[in-house]
Amino acid sequence: MKRGYSETPSSPSGPPQSRPKHNPIGDAQFLEDESTKIYARKVADHYSARTNQTLEEREASPIIHLKKLNNWIKSVLIQLYARRGDAVLDLACGKGGDLIKWDKAKVEYYVGIDIAEGSIEDCRTRYNGDADHHQRRKKFTFPARLICGDCFEARLDRVLANDGPFDICSCQFAMHYSWSTEARARRALANVSALLRPGGTFIGTMPDANVIIKKLRQVEGMAFGNGVYWIKFDEDFSDKKFKSSSPFGIKYKFHLEDAVDCPEWIVPFHLFKSLAEEYDLELVFVKNSHEFVHEYMKKPEHIELMRRLGALGDGNQDQSTLSPDDGRWLIYTSPSF
Repeated sequence: MKRGYSETPSSPSGPPQSRPKHNPIGDAQFLEDESTKIYARKVADHYSARTNQTLEEREASPIIHLKKLNNWIKSVLIQLYARRGDAVLDLACGKGGDLIKWDKAKVEYYVGIDIAEGSIEDCRTRYNGDADHHQRRKKFTFPARLICGDCFEARLDRVLANDGPFDICSCQFAMHYSWSTEARARRALANVSALLRPGGTFIGTMPDANVIIKKLRQVEGMAFGNGVYWIKFDEDFSDKKFKSSSPFGIKYKFHLEDAVDCPEWIVPFHLFKSLAEEYDLELVFVKNSHEFVHEYMKKPEHIELMRRLGALGDGNQDQSTLSPDDGRWLIYTSPSF
């Protein structure tokens, strides 16, 4: 919710729907070098090349429990923060895996943006009900606009001048891709801030940098992992020391079976929080994924969903495969004016 707005359960209409004031930092020109664009293209090509899976293929995935657990977490977050009639901006929306979650929340309008053209085409197919996903719904209840573009480079307040402001901005498992340079990190946060209405909510996910660095320092070499994932750092970081004065561009290669195989970047959370505050975003909730699951599995209203999704399987699988990079879930609010 935006800074200065106090949300209470007794305010059914929500905060005022006025358009947010432009942040002067967000209006600056952020320049990128060619190497950064090359890495962004690699990420886009990787996700474009991934094909939609049938239900049988998905259930046979070696990380099926991780996928289901992440879906449960996202479903819980949407239940907690989405309101009927909300307008949603989904940054790095991928193939539209969260469309049904937003539909169940009865949102009124949806805009999805992703850098991978193939993912946007798959998202459009899913939205139109043509995908082989055994969808139970013939139609989604909300109109949607799907756009191929780089959320961390483009001025989205210009692209979406007639679509905003949005009540919720979501960026799941992708915000860390913006941390390759300061320019991209700032553009990402400037886009979020400029497009959220006063009192709007930003829901984001990124790998937990503290966990990754701790695991790196526990091994002899520059790589660690298990049967389904591995993370490898370049020799440039052989001393395993990361200066807070140079927080951008700390790259590693991340491989997750049946899901990811591309470069990613460390995000020091305390620095992310400070940068977000420059764009008038106020942190209201942050949890490591393990902490989140431990806390919300105790709530009866979420236990049944966990059972229906089969997120924990039969309890016999290797628990280390459930959350290989220990994601950190973020909820930010934006300011009221």
